[in-house]
Amino acid sequence: MESKNRTIISVVGKDAVGIIARVCTYLSGHKANVLDISQTILDGFFTMMMIVDTSSADESFGDIQKGLADIGKDIGVDIRCQKEEIFEMMHRI
Repeated sequence: MESKNRTIISVVGKDAVGIIARVCTYLSGHKANVLDISQTILDGFFTMMMIVDTSSADESFGDIQKGLADIGKDIGVDIRCQKEEIFEMMHRI
């Protein structure tokens, strides 16, 4: 799969019920497919990384980014989205 259709999503914040559900429901509702997900809770803090295929999404990348950021504000976590190629360039050694 081309990386231009893949988005890296990170979620960090105080643990609460329903974080994964809210994020996944939003993505599913906009036809974005979760390819991989990893989450953990460290001393009451929730962290999650996702790789999402946005090739069939019915919203632009910018709209998805804003929609997830708004959900994050609503539930008290920080949600960030980056295109995979940008994420890789930023984390190259």
